Amino acid sequence: MPMDESRAAQAIRLLLESFDVDADAPELRDTPARVAAFWQERLAGYTMDLDHELRALPGDLAPVPVILERIPFVSTCEHHLAPFEGFATVGYLPSEGCTVGLSKLARLVQAYAARLQVQERMTRQIFDALHDYLQPQAWGVKLVAEHTCMAHRGIRTPHVPVTTQLLGGAWKAEAPEVFR
Repeated sequence: MPMDESRAAQAIRLLLESFDVDADAPELRDTPARVAAFWQERLAGYTMDLDHELRALPGDLAPVPVILERIPFVSTCEHHLAPFEGFATVGYLPSEGCTVGLSKLARLVQAYAARLQVQERMTRQIFDALHDYLQPQAWGVKLVAEHTCMAHRGIRTPHVPVTTQLLGGAWKAEAPEVFR
């Protein structure tokens, strides 16, 4: 992701200084550059090319349900810049000629997790991408995550999983067990 490293590091330096922290202290001298590099990696999902990632596999593949469970992800709450993390379950029943490699489903989750997010939107984005790129007969997305913005501030309620789920096509009427 394009980033002005100098400006990002300066912003971190200003943040530290705003709390009267000596950013020139030996143990903090390199912190602004490290934090800027961390955020560049953390927001890499904006540049992932889904057209490339979600290309159908060649060959004659039987359209059978494909479901990946417990895909780990870490994302960043756009309201507090605090992490939320959990697991995604992503599945689809391919239409003929629309099967993708298994790793592509995990990359799809990572593409949207590596952005400033809210869990509800992330669920919808993955759901819509499955539909738009694969035109499946059925598809579903389930995210279960814990939010540090809820655990470490405000109500301070840790270890409360939040579940969001969307089902489409034939699975709206009869979902596989993993989505029930």
